[in-house]
Amino acid sequence: MHSRIEVPTDHPSFAGHFPRFPVLPGAVLLDEVLQIIERERGLDLTQWQIASSKFLAAVRPGDALRIEHSAAQSGLVHFTIRAGDRTVASGSLANAPRPGAGRPVGA
Repeated sequence: MHSRIEVPTDHPSFAGHFPRFPVLPGAVLLDEVLQIIERERGLDLTQWQIASSKFLAAVRPGDALRIEHSAAQSGLVHFTIRAGDRTVASGSLANAPRPGAGRPVGA
């Protein structure tokens, strides 16, 4: 699946991150991607965890981002974020075990 995000030049997170070289914080970028995956895949991400994430390049004001995500047979959801031909981040989500799942009774 593919989605697009346009990073507004006046996004509030640019104000202090960083002066004279504004960069979108990784946490903001990850939150955007999680919202897209949740909406497009119909998942309740409270039941999922971030299995891996890598931030590879800076996202700057005005960048047009392309989000790609796919479900693997292993059950992971993989995502890649690109700005033009640059991969800026990638990672995967795993279905989180329910609290207490897998523990022996009485443990």
